[in-house]
Amino acid sequence: MASATEPMVPALLKPLLDRGFKPGGELSIWQVPVFLMLLFGVRGLAGFVAQFGLARVTNLGLQKLREAMFDKLLSARFSLFTEQTSSTIANTVVYEVQNGSSLLVNAVMRLARDLLSMLALVGYLLYLNWKLTLVVALVFPVVIVVVRTLSKRLYRLTKESQIATDDLAYVVEENVLAHRDIRLYAAQTIQSQRFHQLSLSLRHLSTKSTVAHAGMSALTQLLAAVALSAVVSIALLQSAHGATTVGSFVAFVTAMLLLIAPIKSLSDAATPITRGIAALERGLNLLDHIEDETGGSFSKQRATGEITFADVSVRYKADANPALDQFNLNIKPGETIAIVGTSGSGKSTLVNLLPRFRDVTSGVISLDGVPLNHWSLTSLREQFAFVSQHVVMLNESIASNVALGQPIDRARVTHCLQAANLDKLMAELPDGMDTLLGHNAMQLSGGQRQRLAIARALYKDAPILILDEATSALDTESEQAVQQAIGRLTANRTSLVIAHRLSTIQHADRIIMLESGRVLESGTHEELLAKGGAYNHLYQLGFNTSSKTH
Repeated sequence: MASATEPMVPALLKPLLDRGFKPGGELSIWQVPVFLMLLFGVRGLAGFVAQFGLARVTNLGLQKLREAMFDKLLSARFSLFTEQTSSTIANTVVYEVQNGSSLLVNAVMRLARDLLSMLALVGYLLYLNWKLTLVVALVFPVVIVVVRTLSKRLYRLTKESQIATDDLAYVVEENVLAHRDIRLYAAQTIQSQRFHQLSLSLRHLSTKSTVAHAGMSALTQLLAAVALSAVVSIALLQSAHGATTVGSFVAFVTAMLLLIAPIKSLSDAATPITRGIAALERGLNLLDHIEDETGGSFSKQRATGEITFADVSVRYKADANPALDQFNLNIKPGETIAIVGTSGSGKSTLVNLLPRFRDVTSGVISLDGVPLNHWSLTSLREQFAFVSQHVVMLNESIASNVALGQPIDRARVTHCLQAANLDKLMAELPDGMDTLLGHNAMQLSGGQRQRLAIARALYKDAPILILDEATSALDTESEQAVQQAIGRLTANRTSLVIAHRLSTIQHADRIIMLESGRVLESGTHEELLAKGGAYNHLYQLGFNTSSKTH
């Protein structure tokens, strides 16, 4: 007769009790909980180790991929930054690869588990009744066709969603950068409608993706139901002829029902795999399809500064007018050249060619008699200091921004800040040159940021200086001190100066007047005024006025 405790013991423990875990047997009944805790502890530990190991490998791979993508940004051709917006690039490097890797890893884990379960169940079905199993196997090609067809649609929708997300992020970026103008011109309603339309488009794409995913799952279950119906019908025919027993039929149907779950899960895995591949593809395209900048092997520690433009032409588009058209100019070492002209005359294009921010369409530019494309890019760009009207500062300390790319010499940084008329600002800041600038140094005024760029150029001490509207944002009080700093900066250096203010260019060795990418006039300030030509006309319109009013 069974003891009173045995009916209370779960059925799963009965084999253990039969092997010596009975009360009064070889092991005490109190050892059973210990055994179960040990068993589940080992299972939990194994799961933890598996998840930790997979996460570690995944995160390490993600880190390497991100670093490779960021290194690509630092070496890619400049066309990348005109073809893609900053928000698109940032979204790809930071978010897309992370989402893609997470989706793929989770999907692969489910895929491996469900695939093993499916193979085991299919083997069991073959063992029970191979004829009925063949009927079930007929469903698999149809499932593959359904999954493949809907996966293609899902992939296309995912790519379109990526573009829509980039467009939405770009609108946000634009409105953050232009927040003053948006409010000044009361453009909130228009921008809100613009954001709404893009959000609506993204919502529609997301809905279509959900429909494709849900349709894949529904069709898979429908096909499974068709297979089950066929199996039941055939099994009833077989049982009528005594070919199968009730027990084997029940076992077969049970195994088949268990097979539905992994099949459905395998079809569901197509969605995250498709989305993950589409996300990672953007990062891999950045690595594989974006070319790096190319340079030569020639290098020189410090150039003398002789620059020659020989029949240089630049076209931004094949069907557009040239930005520079058969441009010729020879600049001697230590010479200061001022470049003036109306908007669109080719001034900025001209100076962007020197550090190879832009390459020529035809013609040759030489530095110290060596064509620029023969120079090592690193060595070439060491010869230039660039001060633009569009100042960009990093979210680091003032000292780090001044010594950008070089070791920080605090005494030298202090000297450069003083020369750029920023000593008063340093005295007002509690952390001095160690003050963090924040996003693009927005805590500083436009004039202070431009003087900080001048301090950066002073610190670099390059033999060739390019000033692109370097004093445009300076107030009258600080302009004289900065002009003195520029005077010290241009001493014994080859300098190219783009400016609309007389005080910046009137002491240049030569003034080049550009029009439609060609040299219209050339000479000193006095010579060009005496000619009474285009420069004199431009001077009467703006130069003399701007020099008095600023």
